[in-house]
Amino acid sequence: MGSKKKQMEKTNVMRLMEQKKAAYSARYYGDTDAVGGMDVAAALGLDPARVFKTLVTRAGSGEHYVFLVPVERELDLKKAARAVQEKSIEMIKSKELLPLTGYIHGGCSPIGMKKPFRTVVDSSAAGFDTIMFSGGKIGFQVETSLGELKKVIEFELGDISI
Repeated sequence: MGSKKKQMEKTNVMRLMEQKKAAYSARYYGDTDAVGGMDVAAALGLDPARVFKTLVTRAGSGEHYVFLVPVERELDLKKAARAVQEKSIEMIKSKELLPLTGYIHGGCSPIGMKKPFRTVVDSSAAGFDTIMFSGGKIGFQVETSLGELKKVIEFELGDISI
């Protein structure tokens, strides 16, 4: 009974998508042992190339950037820095994530952060009708097209993964 209620639960990400009239579908995987992105893709029976993780970084300039890369790949820090015209970029520390974005590790979404950050989505996303990323809470994923995502957040595509 508990998981039915969970599946009906709406996260802020879902509310924001609805507010902007952006089409999406929500997927719940909280009844599994899925921890990392590859586990989430497997739990949902999805191609890991279509499931994206949200990574928050800080550049040498002090600016923060958000990058979405497929869970099966890694963020290439040099390519990421080039994509946003910075000299260097590093991942922020886990403890900085919540105060900066409002999200915890494993539940970070590019939608609904405390403030908007420049966001770059790996260009591989353009090869899919829809991509999936965190619904803003561990156990929840949101699936949408890049066109629908554009209604909610500003982003650009870039060659940022290895």
